[in-house]
Amino acid sequence: MSLPYDGRLIAIARNLRKEQTPWERKLWYEFLRTCPIRFQRQKTIGPYIVDFYCHRGALVVEVDGGQHGMPEQRRYDGLRTKFLERQGLCVLRFSNRDVSGNFAGVCETIAQKLSERLPT
Repeated sequence: MSLPYDGRLIAIARNLRKEQTPWERKLWYEFLRTCPIRFQRQKTIGPYIVDFYCHRGALVVEVDGGQHGMPEQRRYDGLRTKFLERQGLCVLRFSNRDVSGNFAGVCETIAQKLSERLPT
């Protein structure tokens, strides 16, 4: 599956990889980086940059800070999610609080979704 791509976002994505939030860093270094199914960080898809992307599982994982609870940001996130779903992707969203307080549950949810989406 070929996803839409905006090359103008590459420099921004590269910078975001260097400046991950503590919660993104935790999820990456303590789980996704060593996951047997490859994930990419700060992947450009269409006009967006997603936090984590797994091609084989057609899965996007987002780690959201407190600003994502604001009405305007929630509308934007909804449009973004609809766009990604139209590309055939599943989007999992976790809050910073989820990553801090229920890290094992976050990892388990991601692993379960991967197992559902990967061909046997």
